[in-house]
Amino acid sequence: MRPERRLPLIIACALFIENMDSTAIATALPSIAADFNISPIALKLALTTYLVALAVFIPISGWFADRVGSRTTFMLAIGVFLVGSIGCAASTSLPTLVAARFVQGMGGALMVPVGRLVLLRTVPKSELVVALSWLTIPALVGPMLGPPLGGFIVTWFDWRWIFLINLPMGVLGIWLAWRHVPNLREPPGPLDGRGFALSGIGLALALFGFSTVGQQLVPLWAALGCLSLGLAMLAAYVRHARRHPQPLLDLALFRLPTFRAGVIGGSLFRIGVGATPFLLPLMLQLGFGLNPLQSGLITFVSAAGAMFMKTLAARILRRFGFRRVLVFNALIASALLAGYGLFRADTPHLFISGVLLVAGCFRSLQFTSLNAISYAEVQPAQMGQASSLAGMMQQLSLSLGVAIGGYALQLAARISGQPETASANFAVAFAVVGLCSALSVWSMWRLPADAGQEMAGNAKPGGEIAEPKVAQRPAT
Repeated sequence: MRPERRLPLIIACALFIENMDSTAIATALPSIAADFNISPIALKLALTTYLVALAVFIPISGWFADRVGSRTTFMLAIGVFLVGSIGCAASTSLPTLVAARFVQGMGGALMVPVGRLVLLRTVPKSELVVALSWLTIPALVGPMLGPPLGGFIVTWFDWRWIFLINLPMGVLGIWLAWRHVPNLREPPGPLDGRGFALSGIGLALALFGFSTVGQQLVPLWAALGCLSLGLAMLAAYVRHARRHPQPLLDLALFRLPTFRAGVIGGSLFRIGVGATPFLLPLMLQLGFGLNPLQSGLITFVSAAGAMFMKTLAARILRRFGFRRVLVFNALIASALLAGYGLFRADTPHLFISGVLLVAGCFRSLQFTSLNAISYAEVQPAQMGQASSLAGMMQQLSLSLGVAIGGYALQLAARISGQPETASANFAVAFAVVGLCSALSVWSMWRLPADAGQEMAGNAKPGGEIAEPKVAQRPAT
């Protein structure tokens, strides 16, 4: 097999198990909660912990790969992810599951960024588009297979098998990496250790405190203390980054209008998206009484819509431009997200699937546009820093979405006097997260009308429109 296909498919092993695992566990949340004898809302910590681990360790993935070698790092990352998977399967309580999910996140933070770095350094530029196309296939297939596979496992077997099925694919990935992935190294620059400590520990403490306020897992004073200390450390990092010549996360990138809009506006939009894998299975299973398999067969169509939109996104951006697409598409996608709360137990499943399919299309278009516009003004020398900062912000916003969705559900329950998982409460929760996503329009609206014009398609001398560069960047 040619290298431009073999390498992406090897790296795809890691990408596949990560995407499938993260979507399958969402379908299993009610079953895990029943097994642990806890509220399903408390399990939001298991989701946010994984995302926080990604946010903490993604910024050092490139430095670590340069230090010990890309193949060694890639194999180690898969191994750490599998150890976390075994820990998840062996968990008997929420604290042990949370700890194991953090270990999984440590591995996931190194797997995909390092794998993509190997492609960028080994595949010729003339073949890079083909290689990246092969790499994005599992990123789309994993979320499609995750919900029905997770629902099938939970319905007929034990939820722990969701994590154990990662093992054979992960072992295969390690073996193939050992055989075929080059152990590339570059002289690493100095690591901003103080910046890593301030940003990493600050993020972890702030998100843990925010996610556990009002929960029985930790006392209120401890949750507020973690939140306060975490925010203080993040503020200290901002001061540190302004003085350090090579900070871990270069906050000066936010001076670029397109990067600022794509990352900050995109973070607001992803809050609603991050809440969806948490809220939707709970509503379908605990609110409407569906079993996990039925729930998974309904929710997977959203990923199918995302895959379909990949064939149209470049044409739409070339026709209407980034600013117009980002503004109007954000409003439509946010309205559809809020509309999930209008579903009822007697709503036809075919109608629910249709809405999720359409919503997946608009969400995918927004992600494609955001991922492209974020790098419109970034210089090649800044690309690594920009990628790390954008990746961290993406995971941070997704974890905030899970936490905000859980709090909105609890608040609705207190107001209505009904159980937290009563179907009427989900209308409030989806309205809240939909509003958070809609707030991203403000950042998009402030973009210049011609923002990203080069990426949307260049006019050639004969008046022909060139193929847009955005087609080369996969949606996430």
